[in-house]
Amino acid sequence: IKRRVKISFRKHKTSIHPFSNYLRNVVFVIQSQRNSFHERRAKQQKAKLLQQAEDLKASLPTVLLLHNLTGNDGDWSILPVLPHWHSGFAFLSAQEWFLGKPLRDEEATITHHYAFADDPSAFSYPDFSAAWALSTPLILSKVKDEPLKSDFTIDLKHEIALYIWEDGQGPSLTAVPEFCTGLEGSTQARDCATTLPEHIPQCGDPVRKEEVFVAVKTCQKFHKERISMVKKTWEKDAALLEYYSDYADPDIPTIDLGVPNTERGHCGKTFAILQRFLSDAVPKADWLLIVDDDTLISLPRLRTLLQCYDPSEPLCLGERYGYGLGRGGYSYITGGGGMVFSRPAVSQLLASSCRCYSDEAPDDMVLGMCLSSLRIPVTHSPLFHQARPVDYARDLLAHQASISFHKHWNIDPVAVFYEWLVDPAVPLGHEGAREEL
Repeated sequence: IKRRVKISFRKHKTSIHPFSNYLRNVVFVIQSQRNSFHERRAKQQKAKLLQQAEDLKASLPTVLLLHNLTGNDGDWSILPVLPHWHSGFAFLSAQEWFLGKPLRDEEATITHHYAFADDPSAFSYPDFSAAWALSTPLILSKVKDEPLKSDFTIDLKHEIALYIWEDGQGPSLTAVPEFCTGLEGSTQARDCATTLPEHIPQCGDPVRKEEVFVAVKTCQKFHKERISMVKKTWEKDAALLEYYSDYADPDIPTIDLGVPNTERGHCGKTFAILQRFLSDAVPKADWLLIVDDDTLISLPRLRTLLQCYDPSEPLCLGERYGYGLGRGGYSYITGGGGMVFSRPAVSQLLASSCRCYSDEAPDDMVLGMCLSSLRIPVTHSPLFHQARPVDYARDLLAHQASISFHKHWNIDPVAVFYEWLVDPAVPLGHEGAREEL
């Protein structure tokens, strides 16, 4: 279960629920992360689950925190820890059950490697925000030593469903209507076992604009096409922003960091941005946000999210991918959705021996390797997106206050920004308006 999901053990009319003793055979795994904010939230979730069981006078279930299971940073990809989920627990069912709230693609998408291109909606996968469940027999059947079919972990919920389905040899996802993503206390969530407390974590007032330094990576050939889109959409929400290019254009303006443009990778440019962030050339800020010139982002929502994190801790935040996790690989924040760094994280990165092996090396993956070697875990937020809204299930986006999307292919980026990344309660262009999320 996600650390933001609220689980409710529905009470029976009698003082003791007739199925309360079965809770001892249920293992709850909270998909926690190694970060003070996420660890705190996971512990609160665990305490609430155990308190509900006590209120029902039930035998206590086992509640595990994912980040504590083995110490392997790749545990978030689930498969490495399957052997730890069944040992010592009785069978509640002899069947192989895979339960959850189903999501379906409306069209074939790059995020799922264009799987099921003939009929994308035919395959369903679980919405992790609603929680999901596996029966013990299914777990036992999936504990294998076989290598993963792909080196990359991109959309874990879809890849888990594919792994369980196993080309039709395993079970498909069974929809459970009580697994919900409605807001806690809403009429839509009245009969739900799971709810969401909010669409974006609320930890107080957003961090000040001046605490977020925004670095936009661009190049001369995209100045007119892409930078104009940034200026029409989210640039106005930034107090500190610079455009970094291979050509100094005073009309934008852009800054030439002395790194030649490359068709891909951009590692040299990214490390030059990290160095500039720590220099006296720019105002000092707690947070560095690096985005592409075709990234659409809600800075007000980002500032709300950042209030939950301690800027004195080394932190790298965004949409997490993985490479080679089944054989001791590493996690990284994918660049297109935006990469957020705390100042201590940047300081530790640059103080280390980690560097680009070439200017065109993939910056996000190189940074992932560096963070792994420094034992700085990357922190995942499902609110950052590497692709466009059309590349995600609409039911998934419906319960999010999304922070970013990426790419301008076959879309109107201005329309996408105002549909998905602007809060209706905030008058457009009204500085200091209260942010309703």
